Amino acid sequence: MRFVADCQARVAADLLSGRWPMVVLLALAGGPARPGELRRQIGGISQKVLTETLRRLEHNGLVERHRYAEAPPRVEYSLTIAGTDLMVPIRALGEWAEVYADRLPAGAPLEG
Repeated sequence: MRFVADCQARVAADLLSGRWPMVVLLALAGGPARPGELRRQIGGISQKVLTETLRRLEHNGLVERHRYAEAPPRVEYSLTIAGTDLMVPIRALGEWAEVYADRLPAGAPLEG
């Protein structure tokens, strides 16, 4: 498979690029959550970065935002159908990482 500028696999990889998108999606795989719950569950992510990540995932159709007309206002995020379907390859990547992560120094290529 070639990765050219308009390759669909590359488009899919771009959706998950960065440190936090897959982590946020995995956190939402357990069900809808409020931003504060996500921050506690994930750990190490600032409110600003979490908000930016959620907005990007929402824009890309992987997460949906539910706003409840309450006082005070309540917002929850959940996976869309596309986000739920994406959990299959994300979990597969996690299983791969469990096998190979300790063999890969940061940035080093995998040797055959």
